[in-house]
Amino acid sequence: MRTLPQLAILALVGGLGAAWHVYGEQFGLPRPLALVGLEAAAPTGQQRGGGGGGPIGVVVAPVRTGVVVDRAESVGTVRARDAVSITAKVPGIVQSIRFQEGQRVREGETLAELDAAALRAELDQARALADDARSQLVRARGLQAGQTIAAQRLETLEALGRQAEGRVRQAEARLQELRITAPFSGRVGLRQVSLGALVQPGTVITTLDDISRVRVEFSVPEIFVARVREGSPVVARAAAFGDRRFEGRVAVLDTRIDPATRTLRVISEFDNADEALKPGLFMTVELELERRPEALLIAEEALDPIGDRNFVYVIRDNRARRVEVRLGNRLPGEVEVVSGLRVGEQVVVRGIQRLRNDAPVRVVETLTRPTS
Repeated sequence: MRTLPQLAILALVGGLGAAWHVYGEQFGLPRPLALVGLEAAAPTGQQRGGGGGGPIGVVVAPVRTGVVVDRAESVGTVRARDAVSITAKVPGIVQSIRFQEGQRVREGETLAELDAAALRAELDQARALADDARSQLVRARGLQAGQTIAAQRLETLEALGRQAEGRVRQAEARLQELRITAPFSGRVGLRQVSLGALVQPGTVITTLDDISRVRVEFSVPEIFVARVREGSPVVARAAAFGDRRFEGRVAVLDTRIDPATRTLRVISEFDNADEALKPGLFMTVELELERRPEALLIAEEALDPIGDRNFVYVIRDNRARRVEVRLGNRLPGEVEVVSGLRVGEQVVVRGIQRLRNDAPVRVVETLTRPTS
């Protein structure tokens, strides 16, 4: 049974070994004498690297270039590009409904008409008064020589004529308001009134949406504000359509950041020729922030992480050189390297556990594709 002093010595030696493994190999420091003595006393087959000090067989893969895209994920809601509730402007009785629910209509097309009998009678009366006022004014102006008319009377007739014309135009405008039309091309929704119903100004007749092109509204954290731009690609998906991808672009950025959520509101636009996307549909959104077509990539299994740092072994002059790397995005089976490597360098992907810095190696296989 070991005594306490012996256990303390073993713990000290173990700590020296761990510290040299983390920092000594990286900076080329000599191995502690205690470790040299222990390794000398250990059986040959237990020494790191094995094989009696000969080259260690490893599998390598080259550093390659590929496309890496930074994305921000969010959720959003589909909105029609143009949407409106079709309402009555004047009171009246619904005389005719000229659309089918769900029908596509054109701009200016009549959707409904209100009973115009009383207003037509009012218009006819206004026209009759206007004709009479014009006749009196013509007779007054056509008096023969010697016949006189007071200038004030002439001015009164002219004023009456203008008033009569104004009443005619007003009646025509009100008559036009009894004809309810589509303000833009789109698809009508459900009918909200029936024939013979009395409607008041503001009563909803139906809805009209232009969904040939839709908007998806979503928010992104404020940390991405400097990287979001108009025209940035957006990919959206909805559970209702499985794996189908809808591709659009950022159309509008809000001018303010929400102080409560610390997010920026973004509006993107999508072509919707088949009208698959309906207003109100919930969608998951991926916003492209940056695309790097020449990013450096290595196989993920080449990494030798220690704490929050990452290392790889690069083959140089038939030796494994331990190099610290800084990582970017992770892809399936691969990882982006921001610094520490050059394209084309060979990094060890198998056999890392047996390596130490500057160990002689023998390449037994070179992989051309990332492994999973």
